[in-house]
Amino acid sequence: MPMVSKATNKLNFDCSARKNRGFTLIELMITVAIVGILAAIALPNYSDYVTQGKIPEATAALAVKRVKLEQYYQDNKTYANAPDCNSDTSTSKYFTFSCSVAGTASVYTLQALGRDSMAGFTFTLDQANAKTTSAVPSGWTLPSPNTCWVTKKGGVC
Repeated sequence: MPMVSKATNKLNFDCSARKNRGFTLIELMITVAIVGILAAIALPNYSDYVTQGKIPEATAALAVKRVKLEQYYQDNKTYANAPDCNSDTSTSKYFTFSCSVAGTASVYTLQALGRDSMAGFTFTLDQANAKTTSAVPSGWTLPSPNTCWVTKKGGVC
């Protein structure tokens, strides 16, 4: 508390006031606990968000391959030996694409098989544009009815 000296008429401060010493251990532990709780919630959600962002790479490539197969069919009246029906491991970092042609050569199934961080995902597309999710990794749910490509963890398309 400031005091005024009569002799010098100057303001003197009482030095007996407690100095600020920083954070206590309890305050620091509470802060660390709060950061830990936030990280435990945020990291799994971020991981799911990143996974969801990689799915369109497969679905877009399947759609492009379908168009190319249809163009090939228009020219050749068959899907057999179509260049886009070969196994493709270079188009995508996270998916391998393959194609199977049925005996009549007028029926095909395109498939995107997940690899690396997308392992467990399998998306298919056929000549009738029927989209299905054949497999998902653990923690994910297949859509019901399975007539679309899953895009979110709960089986949402």
